[in-house]
Amino acid sequence: MTKPSLFHVIKSVLAAAIGVQSDKNREVDFKHGSLPAYIVVGLIGTILFIFAIVTIVSLVTG
Repeated sequence: MTKPSLFHVIKSVLAAAIGVQSDKNREVDFKHGSLPAYIVVGLIGTILFIFAIVTIVSLVTG
């Protein structure tokens, strides 16, 4: 199998973040994935999530 695409990495990180990652996908991630790619996507996702929460709170309380 080839290395996972960017879309697969994003999908895997989102699935893992909400706790619905399948065993099959997790196995593919560990066997064929690149750790730095998952870390970078995870950090970007976390930053976007925090930004969204801050924006929503400021709009509601503003």
